[in-house]
Formats: sequence, C-alpha cells, structure tokens
Amino acid sequence: MVGGRKGRIKDIILNILAILVSLIMIMPIVLIVINSLKATGEAMTMTINLPKKIELGNFATVIEKGKLVKSFLNSIFYAGGATIITIVLGSMSAYVFSRRRSKGFGALYMYVVLGMVIPVNYVSLMKVMQTLALNNSSLGIILLYVAIQTPFMIFLLYGFVSKIPVELDEAAVIDGCNAGQLYFAIIMPLLKPAIVTGMVLCFLNTWNEFVMPLYFLNSSDKWPMTLAVYNFFGQFETSWNLICADVILTCAPVIIMYLVGQKYIVGGQTAGAVKG
Repeated sequence: MVGGRKGRIKDIILNILAILVSLIMIMPIVLIVINSLKATGEAMTMTINLPKKIELGNFATVIEKGKLVKSFLNSIFYAGGATIITIVLGSMSAYVFSRRRSKGFGALYMYVVLGMVIPVNYVSLMKVMQTLALNNSSLGIILLYVAIQTPFMIFLLYGFVSKIPVELDEAAVIDGCNAGQLYFAIIMPLLKPAIVTGMVLCFLNTWNEFVMPLYFLNSSDKWPMTLAVYNFFGQFETSWNLICADVILTCAPVIIMYLVGQKYIVGGQTAGAVKG
C-alpha cells in the first residue's frame, strides 16, 4: 500500500510538472494570438488581457502591406521543390548505401552524413554561387536547400531501407525488373511511412529557413515568408498587433502541416531507429 501511494504521489507530481512546462511553452503562442486581435494602441503593452474589440482587419492589413501572397507562393515553391528533389535523391542514395556494405561505401556514407553537423562556410559558398550564376535565383536557393537537407534525409531513410529484405530485390530481378522498376515500383512504395516523415520534416525545415535566403536572395520579389516577416517588422516595429498577425500567418502553414503529418513524424522516426 505504501509503495502504491508513493507511486501515485510521484505520478501526480510529474503530471503537475508536465502541465507547468506545457503552460510555459504555450504562453508565447497565446500572447501572440491575443495581441494579433487587438488595436494598435491596446497591443502596445503586449499583455494576455483579452481584446476589448476583435480586430480581424489586422490580418487583411498584413497581407496587403506585407506582400504575403507573393512571399507565400515563393515559400511554397522553394519548400515544395526542395522537398521533392531531396526525397528522390535521398531515398535513392539511402537504398544504394544500404545494399552496398563494402568499406568504401561505408566510408562514403559516413562522409555524406557528416553534412548534418559540419557548419556552412558562407564566404566560399557565396563565391561558388556567383561562379555558377545561381546567386539571387530561385533555382539556386532550391539547390542550396537540397544540399543542406539531403544528408539528414539519407540518414533518416537508411534505417528503413535496411529493413527491406535483399531477397525482395533478387526476386524482382528474376521477374525481369530493371533498376528503375525495382526501385520505383517495389522499394519506394514500401518506404511510404519513411518518405512521408521525410517530406514533412524537410518541408518544415525549408519553410523556416532564414539565413540562406537572407544571404543569397537580394530581390524582395523572391523573398520567402521568413524574410517577409523580417522586413515587415522593420517597417511596423511599433505596431505589435500587425507583427503578431504577421507571425501567425507565417506559422499557420507549418503548424497545419505538422498537425496533419505528426503521426508519420513520430511513428516514422521510431520505426527508423531500429535496423533489421
């Protein structure tokens, strides 16, 4: 009885701590949402008091003055294009690395995966982009996103591909499949949970990227939403209601996509953590 009572007390304390931590983490979101619905003067104090009058027009003002429609389309194009290319290249590379277990391929795999932790040298990267005439271009920024995300994608998918039996490859080859048919018709459908996980994570990381477009996109017409928020803050730094509305509109697509794909993110990462 004593042990059971101590266990219940421990659970209650842990639940209280979890609730307190959750409240601390959610408070900034609540603060932003509430102040995005206030008038300019009322939002100056940035409190969690409910607005006297709900100002939904703040969002229309932000969309118009912040050029969010253009930046939203840019972000969709950059994040979507980079995600598709990264998934295709990353999954194909992970498949090759998982099937080639020689020391040379093992060393090459470790070299590629190190790209997740090695810092970017922006000086040399800027020189490369200028030499290739990719600076301040949509293609250039997409390729940069692909280069950054591909090492993680290979690392993520490697564990999934390793769990697919090699005998399945051999049976497909015996049935007359070539390399392309083997991968796209047999292997890739089996990787659906992992690929969805990778797509969600890659899209979120690319959407939230700030430094790359700041350095390599000089034209405001090509800015994604992260830079649009940065520019909007500089113009309306005293209008906290508009800034909060801008932040909400920028974060909304990311939050929606995460809520839709969260079961794949959690389940996919857990399944990929164990190799067969």
